[in-house]
Amino acid sequence: MNAEKHAPKQQGTLTRGDRAGLVAFCIAGAAIAANITVASIIRIITLGSGVGVPVMIEFADQPVEAPLGADGANVTLELDRASITADALPPIATVPGIIGQVIQMLTIIVVIACLLLLARSILTGTVFNRRNTALVMTAGITGLLGFAAVQFFDNMLANATVNVVTDNALNNAVITVEPFTFILAAFIVSVIGTVFVIGDRLQRETEGLV
Repeated sequence: MNAEKHAPKQQGTLTRGDRAGLVAFCIAGAAIAANITVASIIRIITLGSGVGVPVMIEFADQPVEAPLGADGANVTLELDRASITADALPPIATVPGIIGQVIQMLTIIVVIACLLLLARSILTGTVFNRRNTALVMTAGITGLLGFAAVQFFDNMLANATVNVVTDNALNNAVITVEPFTFILAAFIVSVIGTVFVIGDRLQRETEGLV
């Protein structure tokens, strides 16, 4: 009777569908990391040349005239986003752009690597433990800080490009900040991290009772 009471509980196993989904996730993650890395390297090479560099610019509702009316009449539009191609960019513009691309590569590689290690652990039957919790938190914090840094350096590149192209005649370009998106992402990361922390603790407590 006692032997049956204290017998270890049978651990759940992953179905073939679960395993197939995780393997597909790993393949997709590796493909995403490779694609973004290649794109960033190409962008770095383009920025390094400093010639014919397209840069996305955001404006604070810049009014522009466009021939969209009847018989080609000009219509006033408010421009909030446009791509500008500079014939030549100085280091003050290209260096922040290159730094942003390097940070983007490192961020993606770290986040994808953490998630792949997490998926590998789940494939072996382990979901909640301290290692997986650390992987989730590392991926989340790296993603938050990394992409915030990328946006910061991209804004530096954009504003420097506007100054070069317009010869400092236009000061309407803005540094974009999206606090709500950042706060929402931080909240989601915190919730996921808390779930793994609690799951790890409950699993250890349950194992101690077996």
